Amino acid sequence: MKDTFMAKAGSVEKKWYLFDAEGQVVGRLAAEIAKVLRGKNKPEFTPHVDTGDYVIVINAEKAVFTGKKLRKKIYYHHTGYPGGAKFASAAEWMKKYPERVLEHAVKGMLPKNKLGADLFRKLHVYVGDKHPHVAQQPEELKIER
Repeated sequence: MKDTFMAKAGSVEKKWYLFDAEGQVVGRLAAEIAKVLRGKNKPEFTPHVDTGDYVIVINAEKAVFTGKKLRKKIYYHHTGYPGGAKFASAAEWMKKYPERVLEHAVKGMLPKNKLGADLFRKLHVYVGDKHPHVAQQPEELKIER
């Protein structure tokens, strides 16, 4: 009888992929990025092992929201002090921190444990079309709309 294949952490080959966020819907792009970070696009995917690849996202400021989400979507965090609740709309974040919008969306789609934190560290989001990872020779991935 054959045993089920389980990937080992050291035996997985990591690649670098490049996503261009220009004109892409934030949620759909984040879902594809999370899939690549997690390794679900590979046949040797193992849920408890980091089988994913590195992801570079360029043109984060050109990602779009559908419908009225740009105005109505609210990002919330608390400073920890009394009365320290902070609220910001998606439009405000896209103006001030466009890379955080994609990072926030992707982080919500990853596991909420140490593995998820390790996977999140392999995400690199940049404003504009320049990135410092040219030496890694990233492969460009296209997303069908």
